[in-house]
Amino acid sequence: MSQSATKALPPVDEGASAEPSSSKKRVLVVDDFDDAREMYAEYLEFAGFQVETARNGQEAVEKAQEASPDIILMDLSLPVMDGWEATRLIKGDNRTRDIPVMALSGHVLAGSENHAKEAGADEFVAKPCLPQDLENKIRNMLKPSKPKDKR
Repeated sequence: MSQSATKALPPVDEGASAEPSSSKKRVLVVDDFDDAREMYAEYLEFAGFQVETARNGQEAVEKAQEASPDIILMDLSLPVMDGWEATRLIKGDNRTRDIPVMALSGHVLAGSENHAKEAGADEFVAKPCLPQDLENKIRNMLKPSKPKDKR
């Protein structure tokens, strides 16, 4: 009896986890520093978001295309492909161009925000940033505004 009960659990478990996550907003956290990526991911999951992570710009572009997140938190200083180029590619792709990108950078020099926005970032946040402040910015960016033109 216990074997048949155990066999019945995985399909129920899979269905149960798939439904609630579909109603959660999806965030892609892109950062090459494990500690920062994990801290933001864990905090955002605790705050009710579904979180995907990427370690570099190339992974970010691929995951944006595959997972279609509701928002992307993009570190700008990344290996393989930097966040500037990843943002340009995401914003230049019809499949991903409408996903808001919040650029995160510890290198806050004059003009950094303008350069991030020129690359296509919708918002710029200086690191370090407290997780709750980041959550508030994400929620503000995800608030419905005007109806989107779906093409």
